[in-house]
Amino acid sequence: MKKKILVVEDDAHIRLGLCDALRAEGYEVSECGDGAKALQLLRQSGAGLVVLDIMLPNKSGYDLCREIRSAKNQVPILMLSAKGQEIDKVVGLELGADDYVTKPFSLRELLARVHALLRRADSGGAPAVAPDEIRFGNVCVDSRALRGKRGIESFELTPRELKVLAILHRERGNAVSRDAMLNEVWGIEYYGTTRTLDQLIVKLRQKLEDVPAEPRYLLTVHGLGYRLEG
Repeated sequence: MKKKILVVEDDAHIRLGLCDALRAEGYEVSECGDGAKALQLLRQSGAGLVVLDIMLPNKSGYDLCREIRSAKNQVPILMLSAKGQEIDKVVGLELGADDYVTKPFSLRELLARVHALLRRADSGGAPAVAPDEIRFGNVCVDSRALRGKRGIESFELTPRELKVLAILHRERGNAVSRDAMLNEVWGIEYYGTTRTLDQLIVKLRQKLEDVPAEPRYLLTVHGLGYRLEG
């Protein structure tokens, strides 16, 4: 059975190229150039994966990603961004996107990322499981509620942040490599780089550390990965 992919891109030339390439790979493709209409199309027809541009008329890719995840829809989302700034990539991942490609990109790279995301979805996703409660230092996390406290300060976690934290908590005191965390959280077929994980760690430190620039708990192990102390 053909996998269905929804391409949401307002540039007609880029959208045509993407759709042609995906159809040539054997996918069933639907397309849309408007964020608001894309959400309606997804609800009506569904999709196995969404290729989502950030800059869209009527509803941005960020807003669309947020609404998809708010509806508890876990369809893989591959974001397209014309922006090269790191914060734009972090925001997309924070909102629940699974991967991103920065324009200009090669069709070969995009297709490889699409294949990887679909394989991971077929295999049931990452196996990382968090305990009901995670405690260290002055931090307490309620995994089921995806929220926690650092002292008296409250914060919320994304599902992927929780998975990374759960791995580090499970291996507390030991160094965990970037590749090991990427394989467990993003899947062994993940095509991205370790920068994706590093960006997520930055966001975690902002929530878990009193002074994020001088972490006490979530430590970097240079040349390898990260370690949780406390």
